[in-house]
Formats: sequence, structure tokens, C-alpha cells
Amino acid sequence: MEENLKQLAKSGASPIIKIAIFGPESTGKTTLAAQLAEYYKTVWVPEFARDYLQEKLDSGRGICDINDMLPIAYGQTKLENDSALAANKYLFCDTNLLVTKVFSELYYNFCDSLLDKAARAHQYDLFFLTDIDVPWEDDGLRDSPDGRETVFEVFKQSLIDNKKPFITISGDKDTRLKKAVAIIEDLAMALQLGFSSFDFLQIHQHGIPLENIKRQLHIFNEGVQKIVLVNPATLNHGILKLSDNDFEQKASFFDANKSSLKLLKFVPASGAATRMFKFLNAFLNEFDLGNETINAYINRKKCIELSLFIVGMEKFPFFEAVDKKLHEIYPDFNSLTRDYKNYYFIKTLLSPEHFDFANKPKGVLPFHKYATSIAAPVEEHLHECAFYATSCNQSNLHLTVSENHKELFEAIIKEVKYKVEAKSNSNIDVSYSFQKKETDTIAVDLKNKPFRDEKGMLVFRPGGHGALIENLNGIDADIVFVKNIDNVIQNNVHKISFYKKSLAGILLELQGQTFEYLKELDEHEITSEKINEILFFLKERLNIELNDDFYKFRLKNQVVKLKELLDRPIRVCGMVKNEGEPGGGPFWVRGNDGRLTLQIVETSQIDLKNSEQLKMLENATHFNPVDLVCGLKNYQGKKIDLKEYVDPESGFIVHKNHAGVDLKSYELPGLWNGAMANWLTVFVEIPLFTFNPVKTVNDLLKPAHQPL
Repeated sequence: MEENLKQLAKSGASPIIKIAIFGPESTGKTTLAAQLAEYYKTVWVPEFARDYLQEKLDSGRGICDINDMLPIAYGQTKLENDSALAANKYLFCDTNLLVTKVFSELYYNFCDSLLDKAARAHQYDLFFLTDIDVPWEDDGLRDSPDGRETVFEVFKQSLIDNKKPFITISGDKDTRLKKAVAIIEDLAMALQLGFSSFDFLQIHQHGIPLENIKRQLHIFNEGVQKIVLVNPATLNHGILKLSDNDFEQKASFFDANKSSLKLLKFVPASGAATRMFKFLNAFLNEFDLGNETINAYINRKKCIELSLFIVGMEKFPFFEAVDKKLHEIYPDFNSLTRDYKNYYFIKTLLSPEHFDFANKPKGVLPFHKYATSIAAPVEEHLHECAFYATSCNQSNLHLTVSENHKELFEAIIKEVKYKVEAKSNSNIDVSYSFQKKETDTIAVDLKNKPFRDEKGMLVFRPGGHGALIENLNGIDADIVFVKNIDNVIQNNVHKISFYKKSLAGILLELQGQTFEYLKELDEHEITSEKINEILFFLKERLNIELNDDFYKFRLKNQVVKLKELLDRPIRVCGMVKNEGEPGGGPFWVRGNDGRLTLQIVETSQIDLKNSEQLKMLENATHFNPVDLVCGLKNYQGKKIDLKEYVDPESGFIVHKNHAGVDLKSYELPGLWNGAMANWLTVFVEIPLFTFNPVKTVNDLLKPAHQPL
């Protein structure tokens, strides 16, 4: 018996992937083990106790007692070790030592120390905890259906207490098998990538597909392929130049045809305002109050932004609120020197105990001062929404926000929405979504190994605004206006709306012709003349030109190719003349398939070490203000799956910091860059006054954000 006990204590090591099916009696363990073994063409380990106890009962030696626990444990382990020799990559165990340990403690309030130690040490790559959502079946050996919930919780807690990696499996037998197979496939990939079972659980619980993790690790090692610029998009060569009459006609066309359409405005609004106040935070961290003057600091740091901020301080829409708070905090505020007043103003503006502006989202900060109120960007977007995203007195605004900031947006919407609706004679439906956790990406260290925090846990970071293609994909609307949260204006909202309507009119015209051609390609015999007509439309209106290889196709294959090109989401993008603002611009780009397409390209996507590519960047004439109008449905009125039109190779590697340690993070292809890379794309020049972003707090001093 001593040798048996030693073998029992040593069991567990195996080169194969071992899955323990774990749970109370009559929860489908045997069924699932047998299903998985059949699916993977391998063996499974049956429950030794069943035959052991049946034989004991049949021989008249009575029912199970405390003395049976060690023989059952030894018999189960031997059965498992023998089965491992015949296993094909996987071994599925109907039960295991931990089950025996739990039953021993549950029924006899005792567990032999050797069994306890072996059960704790016995390792599996994963436990499937079988749920009690299946009927209890009496087989003559089982105890009772009563108290199943309590027993289940005991089993679950034992996995937690003994730090075993587990996932609960629920549903009918077919559902369980499908879930289990998907999990096992991911587990096998995770182990192959060098992750542990607990790493796998962390990834699984985060909801990130393992295939995404694998691709991200590959990108970190191989780098992101740079975009190949061919030419900047310029007027009449990729960018439409319209006359005032043209814009009038397009806006009128939109107004005349919008009644049957659901319109929606989509505003990415989740970003915190940290960068907006970056130079003020630096000032608070580096300025030595009492030992130098603010003017000396400005000269020492060459911080012109701080000088502009102080000179224009009284023009900021938040000045009066902060000034009032300062007089409450410092009763002798008026007697302080100017340097102290300015220092305390900035400190109070950013202090978590008071205004905490740098940690709030831009969308809820005070941007514009009116005669009787102060407006945040989200209120301005409500006004805009009523002006150009309304059909039959119904308007829709969708905001992507951080979950912990949603209440801040809701408070403002609640306060001002009825005023905007009354003024515009429309009903505005406001909806929200959060960036999905499954779009987060894995961080790596500077050697491209998965980065771990001080607790040894993997670190994941948000995937950037490109992750919002998932949110946009969930929108049910015919026409969607996309605009950044900080690109609002205090004046000329009527003119802003006019150009948004014009872009929408262009989209409706192009979409109408595209849909007509798709129906013809679907329903009629197509002639070579019609093919040539569509090719002309693709080239002249959608900037798509096919090479001569197209004419080598048979007619039916030409039809297939044209349908593939036309049946896509479509976007019309406003472009303004480049006046030095940082950000993306319009370019002709050579794709991996050799085809030229129009793309919005960020500077970080360009190989700046290549002199020719750098010259093209410098010769760019226009800038992308993220002023988009999108068509998200196909010619049959069905929603298009936008995820199918992402260029997965066009993401970004960025350098970040975690608790003082440098790391690298991967950001998904940008929402209006790689995430829309394979859309039908049209660029249109719009006036510069339509572009008024607030990148730093000093931008609020510009005329567009000041009262007339």
C-alpha cells in the first residue's frame, strides 16, 4: 500500500493536454468526457469509483464509507496514468483526485492527508466545471437531487481555494460540446504560444480571441508594414472640388430624399482630456512656487502655451466658475500676488478635489460661453444633430463613451435635451456604447515578450479608436454622420450643417447609382456596353480603376468582380486645406493586390526614412478633419458586416508606460484609416471653417470658440 500511496502522490505529469471534467454527481461529466474523446479521436478516463462501489454493493460489503476514499483515489489515478499512455494529444478525465477529496470532506468531514496533498498537487491544463442545469438522474448509486446548488458551490469553491484553472460549462449536451471544443482549441493555441493555463483563463475572461493575440504577437516581432504612398490626393485628382451651386444641389437632394431614411450621428467621445491640459500638468509638476516667477518658468521651459493661457485666462468659458471656487477656498485670494493667483487657478482647474478637468472626457468640459449658459461639446453635438441628422422630426445621436464617464454625459443630456428638441421641433434619441473589452490588445516588453504587472498578470490595453468599428457595426441606420467630439463650433452651426447635408447628398447620389448597377448585375443579362458603363462609373465617380487583366475574364467572372467592388459600405469624407494641423491626410495608396485606392493615412503609417515617401507627405495639400458620412446598408437594405472591410495589417505599435516600466502596445487599424480601408471612398473639399478641433485648452481662445 505504501508504494501505491507514493505513486498516488507523484501522479499528474504528462506531455499531453489533460482536461478534467469536474462537478457534482449527475451533471453530465461522463457524457461530456465521452463526447470530447470521440470528437478528438482519443481516450477518456471513466470514473473508477462507479465500478468499485458497484462491486462492493453487489458483494454484500455495504455502501461507500471513509475507508474507500484512498482505494478509490489510487484506482482513479492508475486508470488515468494507464489511459495517458494511449491518449492522442488530449486526455479527458471523467473525474479526478479533487472530486474524491471534495466528496470525502463533504460526506465524512475528513480527508486523508495523502489524498489531500495529492489532490492539490495533481495538475490539469484545464478543469471544466459542469453546471447543474441538466436533470438529476437516479442510477442506484447517487445520493439525492436535494441541495444541488449547495453542493455545486462547494465544488466551485474547491477549485478556487486550490487555485485550479477552470471554466464552467452549461447548456444541453450539444451546446456543451460546442463550447468545450472552442475553448480547447483556444487553450491548445495558448499553450503553443507559451502561455500558461492561467494566462489562457485571463485572456478568455477578457473575451479576446486567441487568434487576435497570436496575430498581435506576430506584428510585434515582425513590425507593422508601412503604407506605400503613390501620390497625395489633390483637387480633381482624388478630391472633388464643388462650386457653391453644386453644394446647394447636393444639400437639396439630401433634404428631398431623407424622409424614408433613418439618420444617425456617431460621435467617438470616450477620450479623456489629458493631452488638452498636458502643458498645465507639466507646469504644476515642475514649477517651484516661491523660488521662481511664472515668467522665469516660461523662459526656462520656453513654454509659450502657458503664457497664452494666462493672457487669455478670462476668455475661457470656465473662468468664472474657477474664480468663484478660488474665492471660496482662499478667503484672502484678492490680496495674493499675480503669480500665486495664476498658480492656484491652474491647480484648482486640474485638482481631483475640485474641477479635475484633465481626467474628464472632453465631451463634458465647458467649451463655449453663451449669454445665459455654458455649453459642453456634447450639447453642441445635440444641436448639430437636430440640424442635419433629422428625418421626419426624428434624430439620433450615438456616443461612444467610457463606462465610468457615462453618467457625466447623461447629466448634461438630461439638462439640455428638451431645450434642443423644443427649439428644433424634433425628438432626439440618444444612445451610448462602450469600447468592447474584447478589442483590447496585449502589451509586450521591449523584447516583444508578453508584459506582466507586479502580480504576474498579463497587461491588456485599449485597442485605440479603431476598435470603434465594432460599435459602428452595431448601429442600425441608413446614413451615419461621423464627427469627433472636439470638432464643434460656437458660431455658424447653420453653415456647418449645410456642408454635412451636402456630403450626405453626394453619398445618396453615389449610393443610388451603385445600388442600381448591383441590381442590374443581379437580375439581368449584362452586355459588354453595360460593363464599360459601370467601369466608367467606378473610375470617374468612385476612383477605382481596373487594369487590363479585367478584360481577360469571362463575362460572368467580370460580373462577379464588379459586384465584389460595388457591394461595399461607402463613405464620403470632407477634406480641408492643410494648414499644419497634426493628423491624417488623403493619399493614393498602392495595396498588396497592386491596386490604387484612396485612403486617409496617418503620419505614423508612413516610412519617414524613405525620402520619396517623406516628400509625398510634405506635398500633401489637404487634411482629414474626420468629417464623414457613411452608408452602412447594401442594395437589399441589409446591414453590412463592417468588420469584413478592415485592413488588419494597418495597425500601429505605440510605446507606453506601466507603473514606470516601458512597454509596447498595439493599436488596431484606425476607425477612418485601416478600419475603413476597403470601403468605397470619396473625398470632397469643404471650407476650412468647418474644422475647429480643440487639441489643447488654448484652442478655446480661437474665434470659432469665442462669442461673436
